[in-house]
Amino acid sequence: MIAFDSYSIRKFAFAAASAGTCFWLYTFYAIDHVPPGDGTGFQWLAVIPLGFIFVGFFIPAWLFITIGRLPRLASILAVAGLIAFVIVWVQLLAEFPKR
Repeated sequence: MIAFDSYSIRKFAFAAASAGTCFWLYTFYAIDHVPPGDGTGFQWLAVIPLGFIFVGFFIPAWLFITIGRLPRLASILAVAGLIAFVIVWVQLLAEFPKR
């Protein structure tokens, strides 16, 4: 049986928050390589909802991980942030112009 102690939950939260942070950084690269539609640069507006997700879910998760408090809440925030990233990113991929 797997023990769900505070340390293992904190490690899971760390992994999930790391994945979310890496994905958030990757989105800048991906948006930079979107073909320009009309040359206005409106594709960069996609950074705003992704940034809100990062600030709302992952910054608090990193804070809780760093201070060693509330590891379950940090895990929940990190997983919820990953789910929010998937929902928004799928919508953005449908909106970006195709190559």
